[in-house]
Amino acid sequence: MDWKMFFTIFSTVFIAELGDKTQLATMLFSTDKKNSLLMIFIAASAALVLSTLIGVFAGKFVGNYVSQNTLKNVAGAGFIAIGLFTLLSKG
Repeated sequence: MDWKMFFTIFSTVFIAELGDKTQLATMLFSTDKKNSLLMIFIAASAALVLSTLIGVFAGKFVGNYVSQNTLKNVAGAGFIAIGLFTLLSKG
């Protein structure tokens, strides 16, 4: 196993998820005293594992048809567009 790549992926995803809607939703479920914290943890973890699995296979599939450089450019442009929309939207 390439541990350098492992920690690069782990730290990137971990930082991206901090303060994310997923974390905020999980925190909201945790505020309800009727909900088991263990159940919330297991359900949220399972959802993240499943969505990651989908992302891995979707990335592998798309990567067979589109170059990695093109995907990086499209993803970068998408993030910039979302950032600009967020900055310029009135609300």
